[in-house]
Amino acid sequence: MHTNARSRREFLGTSLSAAAVLAWRGQAPAAPRIRFAAIGLNHSHIHGQIAAVARGGGELVSFFAKERELIDAFAKRYPSATLARDERAILEDPSIHLVVSAAIPNERAPLGIEAMRHGKAFMVDKPGATSLAQLAEVRRVQAETRRIYSVLVERHEHRATAKAAELVKAGAIGRVIQTVSLGPHKLNPESRPSWFFKREQYGGILCDVGSHHIDQFVFFTGSSEAEIVASQVRNANHPQYPELEDFGDVMLRGNGGTGYVRVDWFTPAGLAVYGDGRLTILGTNGYIEVRKSIDIAGRPGDNHLFLVDEKGPRYIDTSDVVLPYATRLVDDVVNRTETANAQQQTFLAMELALEAEQQAHHLQGGR
Repeated sequence: MHTNARSRREFLGTSLSAAAVLAWRGQAPAAPRIRFAAIGLNHSHIHGQIAAVARGGGELVSFFAKERELIDAFAKRYPSATLARDERAILEDPSIHLVVSAAIPNERAPLGIEAMRHGKAFMVDKPGATSLAQLAEVRRVQAETRRIYSVLVERHEHRATAKAAELVKAGAIGRVIQTVSLGPHKLNPESRPSWFFKREQYGGILCDVGSHHIDQFVFFTGSSEAEIVASQVRNANHPQYPELEDFGDVMLRGNGGTGYVRVDWFTPAGLAVYGDGRLTILGTNGYIEVRKSIDIAGRPGDNHLFLVDEKGPRYIDTSDVVLPYATRLVDDVVNRTETANAQQQTFLAMELALEAEQQAHHLQGGR
């Protein structure tokens, strides 16, 4: 089933259950194997998180948010989930195995720490932390409790990127040398909450949007160690939001390859999707390009993948690619394994995003 990102976003904004979302995507939720709850509903990504866990075999049983308007909308969308009296009621419920959260970004790591201390796995929207101090505490508690701290990033829920991972693993382009990842977005400031424009709360553009793309660099190069070569951020054209960074880029060097990431809030209104996101994976025997949301002069829909090797260029249809992350995550919760994503790989990607932000040269205004 082909659709574009706008129609998907409009659909996901309606009052439908996780099961209904999966049915629209042509996927059936697995029979429940774990019970999970949602705490912190501040970003709409929470709905994708819930749909993913339901697809993997989770049953949403309860939720909590501090904001009345978020509670009301969530309860309407998920009528089978019970509103908890507070966070602690969920954390202290031994029947709940996993907590998912899309809270305000700087509140996510403290919540995840509490979830792990209460014996629960934690799956959070990116960014998984907004400071290196938070990350250090997350790492310490995760090592103590051996619970899962998973950050849901674009790679986990994007079919063309999942297919690219299959091709790279199969040796289709040889050994990966470099990734180049572009993450442009529409700003739509009228739809953004106040925290979106506060640096302390959202963490900066490389910490936030850059998290997706730095994760891709770590994953596709297979780097277990990496460093920031250079990074820079700026507010180029939004002086009315002085704490907003609307542009950022970073060069990375790892023991498995190099990477470049550019993220921005400058996608024009004339594009039908949120942004023309792209990923190029350069190998010793070819390259892959993923056009994530649109092929601007060609095929309709999203999830476009192009492979170029010694045989020539070709387009690969990824519409039927199975997304393994959610099933593996539930497997990991049940079996105390680590198949969805290596924990140290998750932490390395988080660390690099935070270091890129911390070390970034701040360019002045529109210059």
